[in-house]
Amino acid sequence: MGSTPNDFSVIILPSECGIDSRPLLADKGKDKESEEDENWHDCAQNLSSDEDFSDLDLLQFARLEGSDKAGNRILRVVGKYYPAVVVSGERLKKYILHKFQNELSEGPFCVVYFHTTAQKDDNCPGLTILRWIYEELPSDYKDRLQTLYFVHPGLRSRLVLATLGRFFLSGSLYWKIKYVSRLQYLSDDIKKGEVEIPDFVKSHDEVLEHRPLTDYGIEPDSLNVTGAPYSAHSFGRYEERWTSRQYMM
Repeated sequence: MGSTPNDFSVIILPSECGIDSRPLLADKGKDKESEEDENWHDCAQNLSSDEDFSDLDLLQFARLEGSDKAGNRILRVVGKYYPAVVVSGERLKKYILHKFQNELSEGPFCVVYFHTTAQKDDNCPGLTILRWIYEELPSDYKDRLQTLYFVHPGLRSRLVLATLGRFFLSGSLYWKIKYVSRLQYLSDDIKKGEVEIPDFVKSHDEVLEHRPLTDYGIEPDSLNVTGAPYSAHSFGRYEERWTSRQYMM
């Protein structure tokens, strides 16, 4: 009889022969598992051509730009532009893989991440998701990533990465992070005009220049209390009245 798609084989082994059937069955199981693993990896590395990321492209939170002084292509990432509440971690992973495969398929590259005024709940996917995305990248991309410039990290980000970064981030990624507290320090590695800096980042950088304690979580004097006129005269009159009342009593 001809074979049909539903054909299957049955192995019958007599129990008195003393033959262990587990290796025979295990081989078939291993073949099936290996086939599933291959299909899974193919699915992760070869995204569907029907996947539409035009909405994420419009947000401009991840965009390929010029090169740093070492000749590495620049992937600019603006944290404030990323809507973490709307975009899931799974879709973010697919989008990053899509960008790498289509725009950074070869050659060394770096990431310039602007953390300026990014909010934890609104713009940050979370350290666990970032680690998951990085671990899912092919080893070739991990090796070609040279530096991650972390612009305007802030006190909280520094503390989190300093205390938990070594546990949640791969060692190869952790030591590639370079903190950049001011835009003037970014020019040490990247020439002017190679990466577009949003206006709000420039404005925030000017604020930090005049209020350096903001880097350490100390808020500026927004009410201008320290600049209020000294009220020594009115206090003196109040003190005079209180003293005179004491003498009258």
